[in-house]
Amino acid sequence: MKPITPIFAHLFCALFALACGSAVAQAFPSKPIRIVVPFPPGGSADVLARTIGVRLSTALGQPVVIDNKPGAGGILGADTVAKSAADGHTLLFANTNIAINPSLYKSLPYDTAAAFAPVVLMVTVPNLLLVADNVKATNLGELIALAKSHPGTLNYASAGNGTFPHLAVELFKVRAGVAMTHIPYKGAAPALNALLAKEVQVLSNDLVTAVPHVKAGKIRALAISGGTRSPVMPEVPTMGEAGLKDYVAVGWQGIMVPAGTPATTVARLNVEINKALADPALRSNLTGQGLEVVGGTAQEFADFVRRDTERWRAAVEASGAKVD
Repeated sequence: MKPITPIFAHLFCALFALACGSAVAQAFPSKPIRIVVPFPPGGSADVLARTIGVRLSTALGQPVVIDNKPGAGGILGADTVAKSAADGHTLLFANTNIAINPSLYKSLPYDTAAAFAPVVLMVTVPNLLLVADNVKATNLGELIALAKSHPGTLNYASAGNGTFPHLAVELFKVRAGVAMTHIPYKGAAPALNALLAKEVQVLSNDLVTAVPHVKAGKIRALAISGGTRSPVMPEVPTMGEAGLKDYVAVGWQGIMVPAGTPATTVARLNVEINKALADPALRSNLTGQGLEVVGGTAQEFADFVRRDTERWRAAVEASGAKVD
């Protein structure tokens, strides 16, 4: 038997590695999948994560578990995923904080740009600027006048230091030239409950959970943070229409995995989530809640995150907001 020449040895090794890699890729998923949601149960992120989780479970043939890990503006949950195995079985339900936190915090336990691999941008969502029903302001101009006449006495809630609702109001304060006191809560649901209970006077909150309470007359929506009105509440003006020019702040939600996750696994997750988002019933449900369904490729999501990170860096610098 003739000895194997070097070139054939290299070819054999390459084919063997390819076969092994293909086998590994085909093995995904080999166990239950965990979606880490960096916020408490009950908020819009949790609701969408559970909705997508059900679809993924059916498509991938594995249970999908939602793991709520709230705290530190989403950092605790993100850190959990950053330190998880890069095999596609631990997903991060990422949102706008991924773009905000690098500028807001002096240091993070991970390098955001290097720790995660984007999978798909699922939705974008504007926030409503809300007031409790005992606040003597029925439009944005009246709220600004009230805040200017009583500097620092109006309290506004947020889902936590450094969250999108926090920065959205900080931008409002800068653009409107008003002073209000920040009261952070551990998540969007507790913050909304605080407004409903009149513990605070102002809140920037997503449409998903706020609209039912607005329609019930329990709280008032003064303006929407996006560049256009929402078909869900077409009577609510944009910030620009209400008199606050050049104010646009839109949140987003997507799926990321630990950096180093095999490209084939990222592609499989991307395909299955895009299929779920393309379902007419799900799209109708999401758009009916004020969400804009996006979808697309992993690269498109990566480009979006880079742009959003730069936008929020400028916003954080303008507002002066910082979290130690």
